[in-house]
Amino acid sequence: MGMADNTGNDIVVYVSNTLGELPDHLLIEIFIRIPFVEWVQLACVRKQWADIFRGECLWQAAIIRTFPFAALTKRWPGPIPQGLSKRRYAALHVSKHIFGKIDEIVGHTYLFLREQLERSPVPPPSGILHGTIIDQFIACGNSRDTAHELASQIWLAVLNNLEENEHTFQLLKCLAHEGDVFLPYPYTKSVKVQWRVFEKLFTDFRDCFNHSEYYEALACAKSRFQPIPSAWLGY
Repeated sequence: MGMADNTGNDIVVYVSNTLGELPDHLLIEIFIRIPFVEWVQLACVRKQWADIFRGECLWQAAIIRTFPFAALTKRWPGPIPQGLSKRRYAALHVSKHIFGKIDEIVGHTYLFLREQLERSPVPPPSGILHGTIIDQFIACGNSRDTAHELASQIWLAVLNNLEENEHTFQLLKCLAHEGDVFLPYPYTKSVKVQWRVFEKLFTDFRDCFNHSEYYEALACAKSRFQPIPSAWLGY
């Protein structure tokens, strides 16, 4: 099998008759040695291959090869489940490439928060999501300070990686206008997270506001931060 003829981001996959006749366990050994970014294209080549990528065996083998120590991880307590092997691989991949460290719980928590914010037409209140994240880290033996810091890192990473679309704009407006609810530490979101919500609104989504929405959001920002950056001013 050769992978060539890269035109832009297109990858043309040539499949020989011999490779097509290989049993699943040998195909798995081949696939897990191919870069992760090409797996989506591989799964589209043949129905047999798509079935392999939907099954557990490939993802279990990929974890053992790419994250050998994670293969020994036991299930943990807390509200965010570990999931099947595909989910575990995604969490490990995220933790390594976004947070620069292999920490499966951090990866699962990132995926949980991002999915809650992106896929729900009306996401749960951020206080509930934040509390779930804090509870997860504390259940896994982290101190309150560590849980709060990890939760802040995850919120910032998710906010930074949201797509720039109408759903994200509406989401950020909801987060910005959520009322301040007194919660004991560490269940309060960090100032850095609140700041990043407004920063994205007034930089990445400034052109999406109408006149009244802009000044309403600006008044909300001024009630929380003093002084506010000059870059946020001017509709």
